[in-house]
Amino acid sequence: MKHWLGTLMTRVIAELERRRHEMVLAHVRGRLLDIGCGENRLVRRYGNGIGVDVYNWGDVDLVVEDSAYLPFADQSFDTISFVASLNHISNRKEVLQEAYRLLKDDGRLLITMIPPFIGMLWHKIIAPWDPDQAKRGMKPGEVWGLTAQQIQQLLHNAGFELIARKRFIFGLNNLYIAIKRKRLQ
Repeated sequence: MKHWLGTLMTRVIAELERRRHEMVLAHVRGRLLDIGCGENRLVRRYGNGIGVDVYNWGDVDLVVEDSAYLPFADQSFDTISFVASLNHISNRKEVLQEAYRLLKDDGRLLITMIPPFIGMLWHKIIAPWDPDQAKRGMKPGEVWGLTAQQIQQLLHNAGFELIARKRFIFGLNNLYIAIKRKRLQ
């Protein structure tokens, strides 16, 4: 029974990742920076970009101490993504400000996120089969998920404008698409 359940959970986790990547890939253009890339499958699948994480999952292009300080020139990327990772970043405000610096003026910021209640259920029930949670768990400053209002506020405070929110996986997951707001001179 335990083997059967483990196999099922592994498939569920892989399917969730596949669907998240499909949603994000439909909106990626140009050079991609995936922050909190995990095993870096999104960048590998897309083929033109860099995956950054604070943990070495084995195929990370760049492991950094803090995603708020990345060694790239201003406006280096056409698309920046956070696939199910922004809630695991304790200094979200600073990391989004760094994303603003790194994103080209006509670029896109893509975030997938679940709401906190769904995240809590996911992390409590699925964690034993989820490599991310099984290896490192929740650290101080991490949260189960972020509400739409929290995402909007974080984006606004970092200088982004939310242009679309797309729900997927029975409306339990969200893709947020944002652009840089024009700054007044």
